[in-house]
Amino acid sequence: MEGPDNPLFLLSTSRGQIYIEMLPAEAPANAARVMALARGEIEITDADNGFSFTPAYYDGQRFHRTLPGFVIQAASPAYHPLGGPGELLADEINADALGLDTEQVLTADASVNALLNITDEEAFVAEVLTPLYAAMNIDDAAELAARQDEVYTRLQSLTVKSLYELQGHRYVDRFATRAISRGVVALANSGPDSNGAEFFIALADVPSLTGRYTVIGRVAEGMAVADEIGATAIDAESFSRLSTVIYSFDEIESAAAPTAATQ
Repeated sequence: MEGPDNPLFLLSTSRGQIYIEMLPAEAPANAARVMALARGEIEITDADNGFSFTPAYYDGQRFHRTLPGFVIQAASPAYHPLGGPGELLADEINADALGLDTEQVLTADASVNALLNITDEEAFVAEVLTPLYAAMNIDDAAELAARQDEVYTRLQSLTVKSLYELQGHRYVDRFATRAISRGVVALANSGPDSNGAEFFIALADVPSLTGRYTVIGRVAEGMAVADEIGATAIDAESFSRLSTVIYSFDEIESAAAPTAATQ
């Protein structure tokens, strides 16, 4: 445990147990909602019949998406009988604490910053140039040709934080934020400010995800189980019987966590 006062949850799965230390100080609203969902404190209405339930939301869910050496992802509303928890929450990410305000999109040798994980021209156009043109109100080739020098100057000074903001991300400066590294638990999303119940566990350091996903916790013990879950690739587009089942996601007393003598 990094902090003895942090809530500790036990994720029991069909492949073993993972202890997750929640980090409410780093993402108060999002961490609180995930914990409330796990405890069965949030009422969810079944759209088909109008009945409301307060389920232990994660019990019975699956790791529906696994990318070996990258992430394992669970709790898709598409596979929950009640769907999602309703309101989507805003991100809680401090880009300055991550140093993204000092990272340039283009490095000194004019290559693309490795943080962006952009490997081809098509991706560069889609992820960098298109939002930049939109911000500069450049709508056609003639306008672009007339403002080439201005675009180049703007591109040279563009930071990773500024680029992400052009893509729609909004940042806060009142919370600590950590990078997406091995063992970090963060919320999956479909774009900025679209956090629900779905989460992933990073199996490696993933700088390209840092600053774009809200961190809510960390694996305190059980990364070997997470690695086992992620050993087989699972395509999120279709249900797979190979996916790992979550039996329960329960809060426990910190003292009940395994010690060095029992691990």
